[in-house]
Amino acid sequence: MVKNKKEGKLLFTTDYKKTYAQSDVIFIGVGTPENADGSANLNYVYTVAQQIAESVERDCLVVIKSTVPIGTNDKIEAFMKEHLINNVQIEVASNPEFLAQGTAVRDTLHASRIVIGVESENAKQILTSIYEPFKQPIVAMNRRSAEMVKYASNDFLALKISFVNDIANLCEKVGANIEDVTNGMSYDERIGNRFLNPGIGYGGSCFPKDTKALHWLAEEEGYILRTVKAAIDVNEKQKYALIKKARNDFPTFNEKKVAVLGLTFKPGTDDLREAPSIPNIRLLLNEGARIQAFDPVGIENYKKLFPDQIAYKHSIEEALEDADLCFIFTEWPEIKEMDLDLFKKQMKTPHIYDGRNCFSLCEIENKGINYHSIGRPSVVEFSVLDEVQA
Repeated sequence: MVKNKKEGKLLFTTDYKKTYAQSDVIFIGVGTPENADGSANLNYVYTVAQQIAESVERDCLVVIKSTVPIGTNDKIEAFMKEHLINNVQIEVASNPEFLAQGTAVRDTLHASRIVIGVESENAKQILTSIYEPFKQPIVAMNRRSAEMVKYASNDFLALKISFVNDIANLCEKVGANIEDVTNGMSYDERIGNRFLNPGIGYGGSCFPKDTKALHWLAEEEGYILRTVKAAIDVNEKQKYALIKKARNDFPTFNEKKVAVLGLTFKPGTDDLREAPSIPNIRLLLNEGARIQAFDPVGIENYKKLFPDQIAYKHSIEEALEDADLCFIFTEWPEIKEMDLDLFKKQMKTPHIYDGRNCFSLCEIENKGINYHSIGRPSVVEFSVLDEVQA
């Protein structure tokens, strides 16, 4: 573990001109959000690149950590050289990050590898010396290959998630249990056991953006990435898997009181980017549902999207109170470890639609609830007729 052992080695400033002027190595880690057409928005990268070019007063290496389309490092280097004010040498290197939200510090200090894309031995030596104290594998290649590693890695994981969701949907049709299937698959070391959890699709700041960006880039080059396109299509449809299940019991959601557990795209973060809860809640609201939602940390951000349309609750018990049905969109520990008796105790009619398979089927049995999850048999302990008679 690398620690800062000396005071004054880490400084924060808003004076970028002075900082850039005296730097030997400058890292760019700004966002590259998705454009409407699926391409990557590089405005922030180019803005910083111009600021650097107009400020540097000594030879320096500019390292781009942002996720950028293949060939961007080449373009940024040419752009910066065109905008240099002083007579200095500037070079660009690629150093993509592989950090997961919620575990960024751990992922930095204990990375599986450090990828560097360079076009000179000097740039390679500089980055190697910077990362040598981390004692992690350093994988060197040219800039375009490094840019591709980032996209290929994220898109492969997105493919894996979409694949297991596709198989989970088929399991429901043929009477198989996805948990047994993925457990059997995981013993194959070529497959492993990670990213084999079925659900209602991936979200966040990386997978949706990076799959669309690479697909868009391929089309611009006259090539169709059919597997990546399939992953995008499967994930888009998977977002609504719970709604489709719920329609079997509730042809309309008008005036139904709907409990929602979990709003963020995954546990451990308040990030709502591409969170599956958003399109689902928007659909429910459009159909006249009355939503009462709980999330440990995501409520304040959610209020920016839906300030008045949702009744936000501070506990699972409050969210479930007198609800006709419940959707689970995020597998927070607070939800996975909840008292399952609360469903029957708090809800008007305990219909549960779990998009993250938070509970084992054995736990759910004999709880007096109807429970539907992804890729597993449903647990049905009462019928709609029972509700009408009651």
